[in-house]
Parts: sequence; structure tokens; C-alpha cells
Amino acid sequence: MTSVAIVTGASSGIGAATARRLAAEGFHVLAAARRAERLADLVAEITAAGGQATAVTCDITSDESVATLAEAAAQAPGPVTLLVNNAGGARGLDPVESGSVADWQWMYDINVLGTLRVIQALLPALEASGSGTIVVVSSTAGLTVYEGGGGYTAAKHAQTAIAGTLRLELCGRPLRVIEIDPGMVKTDEFGLVRFEGDAERAAAVYAGVPGPLVAEDVADCIAWCATRPEHVNIDRLVVRPRAQAAQHKVHRVSQ
Repeated sequence: MTSVAIVTGASSGIGAATARRLAAEGFHVLAAARRAERLADLVAEITAAGGQATAVTCDITSDESVATLAEAAAQAPGPVTLLVNNAGGARGLDPVESGSVADWQWMYDINVLGTLRVIQALLPALEASGSGTIVVVSSTAGLTVYEGGGGYTAAKHAQTAIAGTLRLELCGRPLRVIEIDPGMVKTDEFGLVRFEGDAERAAAVYAGVPGPLVAEDVADCIAWCATRPEHVNIDRLVVRPRAQAAQHKVHRVSQ
């Protein structure tokens, strides 16, 4: 039977790239996100390329919506062997002393509690497959902090803690937990969401950076980790562009 992979945040960026890549690897992909029209376009694209995918409209900040995702998984055409917790995001770049509590709340709910909801809902299906893989897409922001990133780094540190704790708790069961921590990734929407649609501020983040990562680079890492032999667990994979030596050290070429 065809193995089923579930990808959250699949309507754009890393999630959409991961859905395409996993379909190419032979998975039937349940592509989950809030925007139904985008999911429909993605599924049509995957199907036209010879892959298999199903769209599942899902808001990971809602218990009821995540329950619907679990129901869709139960009706999938094969065992659920892979979950990619990709949905997340950042808002604002304000210092802690003036940061928006609402922005912090949103980041915690989508990055941390959203990951928790989805894992709890789908863990039984993953375990029942006999060889389940949980991928948590966190960030290098989950490993170190930077000015203006207090809310986002706090959320990503918490998400990283979930991955590490879960791996300890599941030891001895047919499940593995993989954490992917991308650095600078240039996608269509991450910066726009962070800066409330300000395209100029979003573009400035990548200005002069030769070869920032793109969504397909991260999808490649996810696919490689998830398709290792089942006894192999890639605990953590940190991936940055060559131009980014650290969170605070980025090579830029004069424009």
C-alpha cells in the first residue's frame, strides 16, 4: 500500500515544496492548510505530475479543525507513516520591552500549540503504521536568540523543546522524531507575514545575500531525513545558506 505523508502549512513556501517533493518520492500526500483554493491548485499540480495528493483544509490553531485532519488521515489510502509539522510563522521584529502581546500569542499558538495539537491527533495513526516519522520544522531561531526576535525565538525554542522531549518519551516505540532547523530561507510569504505585508521590509532581509536558501532546499532536507532506513534517526539537521555563518553573521554583496 502507498504510504501517506501529512504536511501542514502546505499552501505555500516550504510546505508546498515539501508536498511536491514527497509526492515525487512516492507518498500519497495529505496537504493541510487554511487556504482551500491554494491547496486545490497544489493538488492539481501534483496530480498532473503523476503524484498522489489530497487537500485537507485545516487550521492548526483549532482543536476541531485538527480533529478533521485526523479523520482525513483515517480515510487515507494507506498507512500514515510521515507527519511534517511545517505550519508556523513570525510576526514583528520589536524588542521585548515594546513587543506586541498579541503577536507573541499568535506565534506561540501557531508554532508551539499548533505542533502539539497535530502531533497528539496523529500519533496513534503514525504508531499504528509500525514505522512512523514525525518531522518538526523549527528554525535556527530555536537554537539562538537575536535582537528583535524575542517572540519568534521564544516560540521556536519551545518547538525545539517539544521535538527533543517527544523523542525521549517515544523511545522504544516504532516512531522517530526529526527536527529540521533552517536558517535564512527566501520564500514568498514569510517576510510579508512578519512585516504585515510590507514588501520593502521583507525584501530587505535578503538584500545582497548571494544564494539564500529557497523552499525546495528545505524540502530536499526533509525528504532525505524522512526516507532514511527506519532504524536511522536524524535527530537534528541545521541548514543555512553558505552566506550565513551564524544568526548574526551574514555575507552581503553591495548592491
